[in-house]
Amino acid sequence: MFKVTPNPPDTDPSSSKAFDKAADRILDSYLKPKPSKPEAEPGQLFTVVNGVDTETLLANLSENLASANAMVSDLAFDLEGPRRHIALGIQQLIELSAMLANRALDNVEARQST
Repeated sequence: MFKVTPNPPDTDPSSSKAFDKAADRILDSYLKPKPSKPEAEPGQLFTVVNGVDTETLLANLSENLASANAMVSDLAFDLEGPRRHIALGIQQLIELSAMLANRALDNVEARQST
């Protein structure tokens, strides 16, 4: 049995080249993205996003200090002698810094509510 097979469509070589260029551009955009300009120094691992308001920064600082305080406090009670005194000294500095951060946060909230 003979089955009729249609001929492939005629392709214009100029449109084929345009198609190839467009396909290459699309593939390059997905497979070879252009590196975005880094916000931070190349050697800097962590960074804070620009545009974050002071209240949010202070709130996060306060939470980080509370976490550090809990970790050092837990560690201090597992130590003895001079090492325990050093850990408790670090805990006291963290606690004082947390108090300063919380007062600054209170000042920011008070300024925004007026």
